[in-house]
Amino acid sequence: MGYADRFVMSLGASTLQDDAQHHAAEPLAAAALADLTGAGFGALLTRVKYADGSISKTFESGTQNLAQLLRIWTNRVTEKGRERKWVKEGTEWDVCAAMTLYRRVAERSLAYWLDGKCGTCHGTGTASRMICQPCKGSGRGEIGGGGFEREKALDMVSELEGLLQAHNARSAALLR
Repeated sequence: MGYADRFVMSLGASTLQDDAQHHAAEPLAAAALADLTGAGFGALLTRVKYADGSISKTFESGTQNLAQLLRIWTNRVTEKGRERKWVKEGTEWDVCAAMTLYRRVAERSLAYWLDGKCGTCHGTGTASRMICQPCKGSGRGEIGGGGFEREKALDMVSELEGLLQAHNARSAALLR
């Protein structure tokens, strides 16, 4: 059982006692400690990616987690876009255009990272007993938008995946 599975199971635990019989608190503590040394929102990434729909407590609903992650991710994409100078921000119009680009890249990259399945075959790679033509059998959909925007969104998808994998590796190491 991997770290993400243990984390999701601990989210649904009825008790967070920490004794010889109960260990549900350990993955949560590992996630918190891993967040201190990482990007700071790895536990939220894991929760939104893997625990969506499996959390039974109303105060931990997936929509609140997703909205919070989108806000954090939009800020992160804005920082990355400015660091990497995606758009020259000379005038007020340039700043508005850049902010629109950052927001769209953040929304598209997060949506694709969460569920990038092909809309035609729903991720199976086959449609009508043949290879799905839109995805060419891969099961992965396309990110919408123009070439530049799509390129930046794909870059941010790999950034999200890297953040998640790094957080889960740090958390798993803390559980050993």
